[in-house]
Amino acid sequence: MSTVPIEPLLHHSHLRHNSRIYRVTRGFVPCSLNLRSHFTCNKLHSIGSTVGPGMSLGFRSSKHRRSVAIRASSSDTAVVETSQSDDVVFKEKFPVQRIEKAEGKMYVRMKQVKEKNWQMSVGCSLPGKWILHWGVSYVGDTGSEWDQPPEDMRPPDSIAIKDYAIETPLKKLSEGDSFYEVTINLNLESSVAALNFVLKDEETGAWYQHKGRDFKVPLLADVPDDGNLIGAKKGFGKWPGALGKLSNILLKADEPGAKVQEKSKSSSDSTKERKGLEEFYEEMPISKHVSDDNSVSVTARKCPETSKNIVTVETDLPGDVTVHWGVCKNGSKKWEIPAEPYPEETILFKKKALRTRLQRKDDGNGSFGSFSLDGKLEGLCFVLKLNENTWLNNRGEDFYVPFSISSGLPVETETAQASGNTPEAKQEVIDTAVTDEIITEIRNLAIDISSHKNQKTKVKEVQENILQEIEKLAAEAYSIFRSTTPTFSEASVLEAEADEPEIKISSGTGSGFEILCQGFNWESHKSGRWYMELKEKADELASLGFTVLWLPPPTESVSPEGYMPKDLYNLNSRYGTIDELKDTVRRFHDVGIKVLGDAVLNHRCAHFKNQNGVWNLFGGRLNWDDRAVVADDPHFQGRGNKSSGDNFHAAPNIDHSQDFVRKDIKEWLCWMREEIGYDGWRLDFVRGFWGGYVKDYVDASKPYFAVGEYWDSLSYTYGEMDYNQDAHRQRIVDWINATSGAAGAFDVTTKGILHVALQKCEYWRLSDPKGKPPGVVGYWPSRAVTFIENHDTGSTQGHWRFPGGKEMQGYAYILTHPGTPAVFFDHIFSDYRSEIASLLSLRNRKKLHCRSEVKIDKVERDVYAAIIDEKVAMKIGPGHYEPPSESKNWSLVVEGRDYKVWETS
Repeated sequence: MSTVPIEPLLHHSHLRHNSRIYRVTRGFVPCSLNLRSHFTCNKLHSIGSTVGPGMSLGFRSSKHRRSVAIRASSSDTAVVETSQSDDVVFKEKFPVQRIEKAEGKMYVRMKQVKEKNWQMSVGCSLPGKWILHWGVSYVGDTGSEWDQPPEDMRPPDSIAIKDYAIETPLKKLSEGDSFYEVTINLNLESSVAALNFVLKDEETGAWYQHKGRDFKVPLLADVPDDGNLIGAKKGFGKWPGALGKLSNILLKADEPGAKVQEKSKSSSDSTKERKGLEEFYEEMPISKHVSDDNSVSVTARKCPETSKNIVTVETDLPGDVTVHWGVCKNGSKKWEIPAEPYPEETILFKKKALRTRLQRKDDGNGSFGSFSLDGKLEGLCFVLKLNENTWLNNRGEDFYVPFSISSGLPVETETAQASGNTPEAKQEVIDTAVTDEIITEIRNLAIDISSHKNQKTKVKEVQENILQEIEKLAAEAYSIFRSTTPTFSEASVLEAEADEPEIKISSGTGSGFEILCQGFNWESHKSGRWYMELKEKADELASLGFTVLWLPPPTESVSPEGYMPKDLYNLNSRYGTIDELKDTVRRFHDVGIKVLGDAVLNHRCAHFKNQNGVWNLFGGRLNWDDRAVVADDPHFQGRGNKSSGDNFHAAPNIDHSQDFVRKDIKEWLCWMREEIGYDGWRLDFVRGFWGGYVKDYVDASKPYFAVGEYWDSLSYTYGEMDYNQDAHRQRIVDWINATSGAAGAFDVTTKGILHVALQKCEYWRLSDPKGKPPGVVGYWPSRAVTFIENHDTGSTQGHWRFPGGKEMQGYAYILTHPGTPAVFFDHIFSDYRSEIASLLSLRNRKKLHCRSEVKIDKVERDVYAAIIDEKVAMKIGPGHYEPPSESKNWSLVVEGRDYKVWETS
């Protein structure tokens, strides 16, 4: 079964105190090591060894092996302390969490206890805080939405989740039991057709599904099999399959509460239809990640006798630990390799770095090593390699050990205190340090390509070529980010407030000033001429201030909405013909609006069956065979490699590790750019394949703008959304990192937090512990595409509809904040039109952009207020707020139900 582990993460930011900069760093993703820096006075051992004078280091990862992304936690702080001894220039101890996989079993059992009494039990053998998140389908239901069960089916301690689900804890029936279990007494007199559920681990936030979808236990014979049924089915005969549009979310749409009571009434035929119900017992493997705490200690000192820099590394990590390392000089962290001699157990890695295996301690508890380096060098860089699949680095970048105070982290020395007693001098030190930290953060995001999944390729030469290409991309990304990052102080920002921001075009941001319009909803295909209808609105959308239009999927599709593509080169769809599409794109170009195509690259519906009767052979211009299908989805018997992401089980998942697949997709995207005139891409279901492939496709097709849909569940505890959603947004950021920032991603985290904050009047949720926005827009704003609704969450699907009547509060937030805001078509042409138009005009007039600076001014239970770029102030919530008037003259420009927005006069 597929699992979606959700681990808590913390991000890194800056804390200022007494002119000293404290580095507060990020948390970790599942299957990673968690690095948390903090101050330590522990004495470190110094081991003598000799090495040549210089080299560089980098974490190099290939898509052919699973790499582990490391994030550091903000639970502690890291401060470099000058030792009482003059020769110690750096000392730091890093607690680390080594994540291991625990495996066990879960089971589902159907049992008849009396003639008309049946029970369904779900159990799990792994320790944890397990919750059954479940609901039912009633006779006559269509689609995949859940309902709540009748009251008499709900076990004790169950909690209702709105009106569509129930959460019930699993418990051990006795101390000696190895399984946690919950039992549901079935009401066979009701019109319940099936039970739906997922299993949730409250400790980790992980959701466990069945073949990538909800578990479904049928109670009637005519329940359609979408590939996720479990239980004995032979008494029901063979059921017809039905492949429809599947959504990758767990929580479904709201329905009126009265519906549950109405549907729970007896059906005259329901009892007769259950004559085929049989007992069954099914076991499935289940796994979770548990952490073991370890530490890594580093110290650097000057040897008075030899003027050498002596660096010692000591760790209690088990097994073999290799230091992948190099040195820096000439004021740069560019990697260089020194001349020999090297320490024992050292090898040269691709002429780019050295690898030295640490020595095991005599007691077997850890290992240690020492490096003696030329005194003229400025620092040592390294990462730790535990095995081919596990690396440890510092917040996504190399550990960096400075050999002088000036080249390391900012510290407060006696000299600095003597020369910087004035507030102005101290502020200058802080500003310079913050600038360096911003550069470091950008570098973290640019080179962190370690989140991709393990792949297998038969040809070693291909592996080596891809590895070298990834290395070049990482070095190039860092060089670009380093050379284009501005250096400024707070005073210079205020002085340059009126200056025009420099516009730089990038596929991850566009110009940085983009405003996206989603140009369709779930019903748009029904007219058969949507392109022509949308074309007529081009002038209107341009006058509102939109710069980018997102069009629906253009290809021939099994589903009319376009998300089950078949022949990629056939662009005659339910939305219109290829010529109508071209005409519409040209019209929007005429009014200055860029156009995005909705590219469904994760999966493709087959044209033909193989010899086993499985649909996995393709026709059309891209007539792939089953080598183009991933091998680990049993539904489609692919002969490709294992998937690099989460499988989508309604159609064959494409194996992007195949050279011929990538070549064909790149040619298709380039053809779409040239033939249709698309300016960029909205990428569907990017959870299904590694972001590095997206980087490859973006490089080939050179879009103006690209954004991916990375959507999974936020973290909840007993049905209540957790305040800390760092784990959720980190997973999205990790995907963006894997693309090297070549694509942005929809900020699902911000949408989810806005839901609860507005619905429950808990506006305090809109500030994270560091006083920043709590979504992706607080981590990497330039790559966050914010939204409150789309064709899946709203429209007639309503899978995750924004709280009713509060939509304008959501738009007041995303249209004033950084990120690239997206407005849903249904909202533009509704009663909200005039208010949205005012906010769009304000954003364009005040030149707010994807990197705008947010200062959260007030955050309480009933109000959230912020000032953006010192130009715009806003508040949402029923509470009171007025922007400070000491230094600015504010004018109210737009207001509505529980929101206000001001601009500077």
